[in-house]
Amino acid sequence: MKDLIVNDEESLEKLLARVRAAQAKFATYPQERVDEIFYRAAMAANRARIPLAHLAVEETGMGVFEDKVIKNHYAAEYIYNAYKDTKTCGVIERDESFGITRIAEPIGVLAAIIPTTNPTSTAIFKCLICLKTRNGLIISPHPRAKRSTVEAARIVLEAAVAAGAPEDIIGWIDQPTVPLSGMIMREADMILATGGPGMVQAAYSSGKPALGVGAGNTPAVIDDTADIRLAASSILHSKTFDNGMICASEQSVIVLKGVYEAFKAEMKARGAYFLTPEETDKVRKTIIINGALNARIVGQTAATIANLSGFEVPAGTRVLVGEVESVDISEEFAHEKLSPVLAMYRAESFGDAVAKADRLIRDGGLGHTAALYVDVFSGQEKIEMFRSAMKTCRIVINTPSSHGGIGDLYNFKFPPSLTLGCGSWGGNSVSENVGVKHLINIKTVAERRENMLWFRTPEKVYFKRGCLGVALKELGPQVYGKKRAFIVTDKFLFDSGFTRRITAVLDEEGIEHATFWGVEPDPTLACANEGVKRMREFAPDVIIAVGGGSPMDAAKIMWVLYEHPDADFQDMAMRFSDIRKRVYRFPHLGDKALFVAVPTTAGTGSEVTPFAVITDEKTGTKYPLADYELMPDMAIVDADLMMDIPKGLTSASGIDAVSHALEAIASVMATDFTNGIAKEALRLLFTYLPRAYSEGAKDPEAREKVANAATMAGMAFANAFLGVCHSMAHKLGSYFHLPHGMANSLMLEEVIRFNSSEAPAKMGTFPQYAYPQGMARYADAARYLGLKGKDDGALVEALIRKLKELQRAIGQPETIAEALKGRVSEEEFFAKLDSMTEDAFDDQCTGANPRYPLLAEIKQMYTNAWYGRKS
Repeated sequence: MKDLIVNDEESLEKLLARVRAAQAKFATYPQERVDEIFYRAAMAANRARIPLAHLAVEETGMGVFEDKVIKNHYAAEYIYNAYKDTKTCGVIERDESFGITRIAEPIGVLAAIIPTTNPTSTAIFKCLICLKTRNGLIISPHPRAKRSTVEAARIVLEAAVAAGAPEDIIGWIDQPTVPLSGMIMREADMILATGGPGMVQAAYSSGKPALGVGAGNTPAVIDDTADIRLAASSILHSKTFDNGMICASEQSVIVLKGVYEAFKAEMKARGAYFLTPEETDKVRKTIIINGALNARIVGQTAATIANLSGFEVPAGTRVLVGEVESVDISEEFAHEKLSPVLAMYRAESFGDAVAKADRLIRDGGLGHTAALYVDVFSGQEKIEMFRSAMKTCRIVINTPSSHGGIGDLYNFKFPPSLTLGCGSWGGNSVSENVGVKHLINIKTVAERRENMLWFRTPEKVYFKRGCLGVALKELGPQVYGKKRAFIVTDKFLFDSGFTRRITAVLDEEGIEHATFWGVEPDPTLACANEGVKRMREFAPDVIIAVGGGSPMDAAKIMWVLYEHPDADFQDMAMRFSDIRKRVYRFPHLGDKALFVAVPTTAGTGSEVTPFAVITDEKTGTKYPLADYELMPDMAIVDADLMMDIPKGLTSASGIDAVSHALEAIASVMATDFTNGIAKEALRLLFTYLPRAYSEGAKDPEAREKVANAATMAGMAFANAFLGVCHSMAHKLGSYFHLPHGMANSLMLEEVIRFNSSEAPAKMGTFPQYAYPQGMARYADAARYLGLKGKDDGALVEALIRKLKELQRAIGQPETIAEALKGRVSEEEFFAKLDSMTEDAFDDQCTGANPRYPLLAEIKQMYTNAWYGRKS
């Protein structure tokens, strides 16, 4: 037990060493043992509430004995009840699914500054919350309240030690001085500061973390809808509690003119004394002297303050009320008074009342407390106006602010505390009632976890040659019951009569239809806007996109704009790192129209993907959009629609599908589901794409296999996403007007080699991607294709050779220079290389690449692809 008298720096250093040693031991205690100590200490403080109240009043000459009993009782009982079940030791939270463990650790030794206004209750409060959190505590009492404060601390300490706490876990300064208070604030690990502005400022200037409070200057607005009897009773109850020394107590009342006289009468009837103009002037000179609060009035009775001011008031007077007009700081009644002295203002309107309250807060009570009396059923708009205007951290409604501000008395959800943070408005570090959560450090242990993944496809995917008619019939009354179909396609398919295969079925099913055939290659936003204009006029309940990637991409954008006219294209094009965490969230689609995708080429996979590429016609920039809201509802993959695809389109779309499969396999988001389907798509493409290219309609089997493979590759990258090959291809195509598939083909070898590095400068960031796996994944694909090699490196080389054989077989150029020959010179290409490189880096597809590319690396890949590699 404490046997050291602390009255100088040497003795304080000894005490600090003892408390630190005790706290180090206490920090090892388990929750059950701490809770027993907390309980025993609270019980002891509760039993001592009356003698401590006597001692506080006798020593300080402030306040009301009976109210101090209540405050001591509150500090013991309410604090214990609020935190008895709170975990403050060791593991306080464990989420197995997400691999998160939160562990509470004590801060160390705290310095507690105790005010003369609440010398025992604040000491009890701070001792208890430190015991609950396994912190040591050294108290610096106010010189005029040292006996009562030390006695409160001693009672709590003895009970804690009897329950098993280390003997020196709580200490105090016996002879407090400003230098000793400054020393303990500098030496402690954290400061719990309650007191005047100067002391709080010293705490925040100490160089140590501090939990302090700001000045209170609480205004209470009385609306004309308020219950006047409730308001008057509550304010008098609050303002007279311990003679107004609670910092949250009302300092001013602002009453709307319609109820001013009624409220005044109610206050008079309940013991308020309204000062005459002459008496008001006298009290002005008493409450503020030389610009500061007169310490002689703090916690005194109304009668005492009147006597100090040179006049007498009737027996039973509870509060002195000065009717004043100015809310400027030059008005003495506008200050915090810490006594039963109250300013009263008349307000012309509720807005005027709020403005007056705001001014009073700004001139002396920022961050603390504000009160409003109003009918809560009819006055919600006023409550909202009041809370919006008040720069206070506590706003109490129809509540005595002294009791309401400290919490848990008039609202059980409001945490109890005798240290009320005022946030940045009041120059404080906390904006709430200080409690145990502020006295612990939380360690968060985050175990590596792989995110939940998915495999998403359209609701229905129809395939096999001749499936078009069967699938479209489902739109009729037997299944979907659609009545109006809007077809989006290109001019060639429309002029050639291709879309009649669709409209014939729609006619049979009694579905009205309209066709927009203005989609050009690389569709633009202008095209989409024209289409959606027609779409709105027709008001379809099903949209059918027919063609290659361009009509499907355009139709997807039209779908968005049709269902959500206010959707912003720039927002939709916003990049994201993780589709689940994107800033912009696509609006829900499908409320107005079902989306059906009918591909007539085999390559883009757009019929089963949540992606669309749209071009800004003003800048020529291609924007790949991605969101699962863009996933079609139905895909109809009928190879009969693809039999007559020209050789050039077969080559470009086919190699695009190859790049989809390879990028899905390498992606950081690849899974067992996507790998299986991507590898099979790759096998089908290597086997059947050369036949489809050379034989066309003469080899219907090859056409069908390539169609299936393209859709399968689309499913794979719809869920695994793409990589830097597509990032570079998007920009290569938009800068130099190359077909998308060809642009991908030109970059494939460079990307495979780039991703196969076992020691990349930067690796892709995704939890399931643990280490560089590009080489292993390409090697696995090579094995699936039946290729041979002594190790993974050799298998990657075999895969590249196989790829180059395929590219030659389908007529793809070997270098960018060859592809652009006669159109773009070497000088022109390299003049645009830097800007193209940065645009590729910023492409949406870059993030899923297994090797995160540096700008210099992208530039080098473009350069290599321009010249080509010698075999």
